[in-house]
Amino acid sequence: IGMLIKVSTGPEIIRINSDSVQTATVQSGEFSEYVNAEGTLQPIQTIKVYTREGGFVESVLVQDGALVHKGDTLMILSDPELQRTIETARESWRKQNRTYRTSMIEMDQRRLSLAQSILQTKYELKRLEKEHNLALEEYRMGIRSRAQLDVADEEYNYKMETVRLQLESRRQDSVLNAIRQEALQDELAEAQRQLRKTEERLNDLIVTAPADGQLSGLSLEPSQRISSGTAIADIKRMDQFRMRLSINEFYIDKITVGQPATITYEKKTYPMTISSTVPEIKSGSFDIYLVFTDSLPDNARIGKSYQARIEMGGQAQSIIVPKGNFYNYTHGSWVFKVNAQHTHAVRVPVSIGRQNPRHFEILEGLNPGDEIIITGYDRISDADEVVLN
Repeated sequence: IGMLIKVSTGPEIIRINSDSVQTATVQSGEFSEYVNAEGTLQPIQTIKVYTREGGFVESVLVQDGALVHKGDTLMILSDPELQRTIETARESWRKQNRTYRTSMIEMDQRRLSLAQSILQTKYELKRLEKEHNLALEEYRMGIRSRAQLDVADEEYNYKMETVRLQLESRRQDSVLNAIRQEALQDELAEAQRQLRKTEERLNDLIVTAPADGQLSGLSLEPSQRISSGTAIADIKRMDQFRMRLSINEFYIDKITVGQPATITYEKKTYPMTISSTVPEIKSGSFDIYLVFTDSLPDNARIGKSYQARIEMGGQAQSIIVPKGNFYNYTHGSWVFKVNAQHTHAVRVPVSIGRQNPRHFEILEGLNPGDEIIITGYDRISDADEVVLN
């Protein structure tokens, strides 16, 4: 343990054993700004599994934690009320089908009856036309009187008007039948759609996996009542991961989405990139998320931790010093610079720029070759000069 002596006259001077502090030489070298942080792998996406129909749990076919594929059946529900609704819809469709078929038969019968009536009237009209022509000829020959000819004319004209009215009635009846038939077809199709829609709800009683992944949070028992739209489990995507890291708030303005990062496992480097940031600061840190841009380590799994390196910029030639606790006490505004004889150190103002886990970048106040004290500032930060024994 080093001896510390305070000299009280003039500027405050502290005498300290040189072995109790660490010094470092200012250097000129390649510097790149980056930060190291430990992160934990999480699934890149967690998908909720919801029920689309309510009912009672009839059977659960998979266990919590199992790996599932999209479309796998997870559980089956039963709903007596839905069964009754389906039976009602089926009966409605059967009734509508019977109504349609009965109405079609009735319209065909009416059409045939009207056609038969027109055919009979046309036959009588032809007969009356012949009788009328004969009556006209007999009138000209003087066999018939004018009164008899007028009777024949009236009967013939009456039949002609009857045929015209029957043809008009058939035309209007055909239009009405077409409209009625279309309406019946629409009603039948709607009943069929409603039935199909109701029957499709039966499929929703079978709850399936919406994606590939690991099932979690499934804890249901047979006969348990489940409402429609209930979240019953999660599926964690296992084909891709993201890494969650907490970063010192010092870097909050230097972290952006898209920045490169890497992890190293068994001497192999795996490239990553920042996919999102959470700018809320908690306990002096904020969270970021990284995703892999290429291959994954062989041992990658949920909960696995790696040391990640996040790059802040490219390499550049800079004046650098090793990190020490001096920054905590001086906030990078000054350091103790050691003289050439290594007997004294005095305060000198400095300006610190970027940093990484190993070095600070010196912008002003120091030159390559200068020696400074980098540790022990918890004991010497109040002094103006340090005497090294």
